[in-house]
Amino acid sequence: MTDLTLNDGRLMPQLGLGTYQIPDSQVAAVVRAGLDLGFRLVDTAALYHNERGVGEGLGRDDVWLTTKLWHDQHGDAAAALDASLALLGRDHVDLYLIHWPHPAGERYVEAWQALVQLRDAGKARSIGVSNFLPEHLDAIIDATGVVPAVNQIELHPTFQQRELQAYNRERGIVTQSWSPLGQGETLRDGRVVAIAERLNATPAQVLIAWHLTKGLAVIPKAGNPEHLASNWQATELRLSEEDVVAIDGMDDPDGRMGPDPREL
Repeated sequence: MTDLTLNDGRLMPQLGLGTYQIPDSQVAAVVRAGLDLGFRLVDTAALYHNERGVGEGLGRDDVWLTTKLWHDQHGDAAAALDASLALLGRDHVDLYLIHWPHPAGERYVEAWQALVQLRDAGKARSIGVSNFLPEHLDAIIDATGVVPAVNQIELHPTFQQRELQAYNRERGIVTQSWSPLGQGETLRDGRVVAIAERLNATPAQVLIAWHLTKGLAVIPKAGNPEHLASNWQATELRLSEEDVVAIDGMDDPDGRMGPDPREL
């Protein structure tokens, strides 16, 4: 499995296991199954209320672990990370993200300043953001001189955020895709189905392979072993240039499915 080099020099697995909406009581088994398949990155967040189960499922220190700061704690990121670490059973995480900029709260710059200190203290080996738009990124970089290692954003074939991807690339920020499969309509799109049939693959595998081919980090969620195994097998899929172009053509600037970062 490919690793991506972050702007702080660390290597992060390109494909990871997302855990959003997997209950705390079930997530440990999912994480263990993922590790058995070969996954080496697990993504969680304080908001998911499953950090304890994720920690139980890991049971080892050689897996990249990401968690996130919710915006009700922008004023005390150090305490929020300590609470997450206690649940996870760790003394550090590999990546700590500000989950949303929440501009109405007017504290995301303060939160980023705290994350820089947490990185320097070793509690977060790398730091980044999630759902940040260029204006939010400019604000935190101007305030600290520190560029996030990762910007995790909604990104799927029907909402590709190309301008934001370009901004990230220009500043050496790795783009990581959440909701990478879109919704059911994306998986049923005739262009995706045709590629899947030709390659003897599932539509979900085709879309994961598209993200990987584009050089994006990607964290599809899977709640059962069959879906986990299918997602992992996408690493063996090779799309043609024509396949990639066909999926690129699905982009819709109005295709956002989650909240607008300017409003949440």
